[in-house]
Amino acid sequence: MIEDSKNIGVGIKSIQHIGIPTDDLDGSLAFYERLGFSSAMRKTFTHQGSTGEVLMVKQASIVIELYNFNHEHRAIGGIDHIAFNVTDVEASFKKMKEQGFTIQEDAPVFLPFWENGCKFFNIVGPNNERLEFNQIL
Repeated sequence: MIEDSKNIGVGIKSIQHIGIPTDDLDGSLAFYERLGFSSAMRKTFTHQGSTGEVLMVKQASIVIELYNFNHEHRAIGGIDHIAFNVTDVEASFKKMKEQGFTIQEDAPVFLPFWENGCKFFNIVGPNNERLEFNQIL
């Protein structure tokens, strides 16, 4: 249970990206390119024993994560999560665990995204929304 409604200081710097599941990465890229976005990163990945593919598209400081990952059922085209940049994902995880937030992972998870990878974890918000806390390494 969350102990207090005051800011506990988990180090949020900005919205990092908005994650949207898709079953057509190439079609999604073509759509977002028409809006002025360009591909910033595209990779295949393995998470919890399943393989997926991710495409980050960017325009100015706006980043959208488009991904195809059949491990979990997620609504195609729906906003799956909002990710926040954090300064220290390990410290944020510890602080949120101590404060009783509902965390979906046992520890921050590494993915080989960007140049040196990233670490993230998710919490569940009061409306069942998924909020990701992410540090690009």
